[in-house]
Amino acid sequence: MPALQRVSSCADIGFTLRRQFHKDDFRPHQREIIQAALDGFDVYVQAATSFGKSLCFQLPAVVDQGITIVVSPLLSLMINQVEALRASGIDASSLNSNTPYAEKNRIHRDLETGHPRTRLLYVTPELCSAARFRDRLHLVYKQRELARIAIDEAHCISEWGHDFRKDFKRLSWFRETFPDVPMMCLTATANARVRQDVLGVLRLDATPERIKSFLMSPQRSNLHLEIRYTKDEDDSRLSDFLKWIRGVYDRRRADLRKEELSKAGERPDNVPGIIYTISRDECETLSAALRDEGIGARAFHAKLPKELKEETLARWINNEPGWDIIVATTAFGMGIDKDNVRFVVHWRLPKSFEGYYQEAGRAGRDGNASYCFLYYSREDLERVTRMIRGDSKDGSNCEARLRSLHSLALYCENTDSCRHAEICKYFGEASVPECDFACDWHKDPQDLEMRFLRGLADEEWVSTQAMQGTYDGYCGE
Repeated sequence: MPALQRVSSCADIGFTLRRQFHKDDFRPHQREIIQAALDGFDVYVQAATSFGKSLCFQLPAVVDQGITIVVSPLLSLMINQVEALRASGIDASSLNSNTPYAEKNRIHRDLETGHPRTRLLYVTPELCSAARFRDRLHLVYKQRELARIAIDEAHCISEWGHDFRKDFKRLSWFRETFPDVPMMCLTATANARVRQDVLGVLRLDATPERIKSFLMSPQRSNLHLEIRYTKDEDDSRLSDFLKWIRGVYDRRRADLRKEELSKAGERPDNVPGIIYTISRDECETLSAALRDEGIGARAFHAKLPKELKEETLARWINNEPGWDIIVATTAFGMGIDKDNVRFVVHWRLPKSFEGYYQEAGRAGRDGNASYCFLYYSREDLERVTRMIRGDSKDGSNCEARLRSLHSLALYCENTDSCRHAEICKYFGEASVPECDFACDWHKDPQDLEMRFLRGLADEEWVSTQAMQGTYDGYCGE
């Protein structure tokens, strides 16, 4: 089966960017990636959160003939991106377990024509294993209308990744069945081993002449990174955060006298942010505690009613008073287009290094200075370790997840080098750039060392408590 004829040009790209996506210009490397996709290459993109990876497959889908299938692991991400595309006049849909019955039938009928009107169809990896869906894609392919397969969060393919899902591994079916249809893989967090595994599983390494890889630095120089040490017997997270956020408000009140802030119409207490924690219960209790202190915080997690989640998200994105801070479990934030998040706080230790940096990267997507700090305790490390061991049924995946967690713990306990440099090193960047005083080590290495020595529980004591079964695991999302 011959591949689609590709007639796109650089002129098409710039015009479509302005007309359909309402953007004046590309971010660095986006144009090259999009052109490689339109030229029919397989493309691997590894770039930090805020790069704008979704545009790299969305714009080609608008320019090219045919339908682009986007495989995505998160329903919330699908919904957000489909709504944004439709608002821009682009025919996009999602097909998953939450899709209404009438909408499912409409999408299936569209595919059955062999010439679908839909330009982008978002699906889960689980759906890609379904015989009915595969049969309809065969019809589309025979009519030369299958333009591209895009796999978002591609690190989920790898058993060595932090978020392995078995149905992702079955996506090799695409290359085996549609050998001439180009594929695009996108991720923010993959080291060399994960990257090699992804390309191998998808069979993209069999034709190296067909693939173009774009590996961008993971460094986000506008993020100030800091670790704040704590322990169970003296847990001062809430008072510490309140002191910090009130200090931010005070500085903004002083700045309000400046003409530029007054013109912007900003409130001194409007500092959009995200606080990540692991349990649903803590989302609720922490957001309530912050509201009791006069801070506009709202909980967001999977078990909240759909209408409440939609309202919370909309009012937060629109910077409404009382909806300044989202207290969320880890799935929140993927695919959400809000570029003025001024801080991200990890209230508890994340389950992986990759997860930590993805979530921190949701701050400062507008390029302006933003603050990211993580409350780290050795007791939390023990709890998360036990949780991973309890959750993992697959031995190799458990090993990979624990290795990532261990790397994150070493990063947190590091007091001898730049945070940004350590992140770049973890993700395999050959040259490891240091930051311009944008981390706690560069800012004050002596203070960091003192906080480390005073702030953490003794390792031997933590191990003893663990052996006695003192630590309970966290609740799920």
